[in-house]
Amino acid sequence: MDRTERFHLIDQMLSNQRVVTRAQFLDALEVSPATFKRDLEYLRDRLMAPIVWDRERRGYCYEQSEDGAQFQLPGLWFNTSEIQALLSMDALLENLQPGVLSSHIEPLRSRIRMLLDEGDHSVDEISRRIRIVPLAAKSYRSENFQTLCQALLSRKCVDMKYYSRPTDSTSERRVSPQRLIYYRDNWYLDAWCHLRQGLRSFSIDAIQALAISAEPALEVDEAELNCELESGYGIFSGASTRRAVLRFSPQLARWVSRETWHPEQTSDYDAEGFYLLRVPYSQDTELVMDILKHGPEVEVLEPPELREKVRQRIDAMRNLYAEN
Repeated sequence: MDRTERFHLIDQMLSNQRVVTRAQFLDALEVSPATFKRDLEYLRDRLMAPIVWDRERRGYCYEQSEDGAQFQLPGLWFNTSEIQALLSMDALLENLQPGVLSSHIEPLRSRIRMLLDEGDHSVDEISRRIRIVPLAAKSYRSENFQTLCQALLSRKCVDMKYYSRPTDSTSERRVSPQRLIYYRDNWYLDAWCHLRQGLRSFSIDAIQALAISAEPALEVDEAELNCELESGYGIFSGASTRRAVLRFSPQLARWVSRETWHPEQTSDYDAEGFYLLRVPYSQDTELVMDILKHGPEVEVLEPPELREKVRQRIDAMRNLYAEN
């Protein structure tokens, strides 16, 4: 049995038998005297269990409190593997956006670390062995993230000043937040924009100022939300979609064939062993970038306008590196 299970058994024996001898504990727990000693010290020092030695009856018991209340182990117990999983998730959350959630999860982290510290694997060992490296993650203002969470859950509109990178301009908008999305190491807000009268995805790092409004948020049906924002490829989607057909070389197919570019993608191989991937898309910005990163190992077959867009980008790159 693991350490947490031993703690529960020790507590159960002391509660049921009142006085338990050392031999009875060792027989029931199936541990060495040294391990039993460490367990008792942990229960006393960390969990404040009032375990005392009764000299007259030659055994251990719970010391009675002044009000006669019986000691109970703290709730929310996990076994060692569950605690390790929680620590892994804690590391993930902390690395997704350092500092954003730290003030909220730190009390839980401290308690979990205390419980795991003397287990089969130390906290330091887990932290050393499990590493999460976010790539191209943008920085966020912690107060903006927390304000959005508050508005999202309390179902209130927010007024924000938003910077648009494509137009290099700033606008003031009132939006009804619908959900937060973590996508490719960055956070986005899906919301109904009252200025544009439609659903939009906003990059949280581009929010320059933010305040919760007293106006209740407009509710958007989840089916409509998914149809509008998840129908096409990437974070900048839309309800109206086209289908791209991409032809990957047999060599690159070893990797790409294992990837999911979109939940509704279809794929097969042609007679020459090339991998044909078909993905729906609305706005082509992200799709073009992902196509270009594979260089000559991928060709756009359809639609013609996407093929032309990629060709123009390749020509622009060629001109950039052309010798004078």
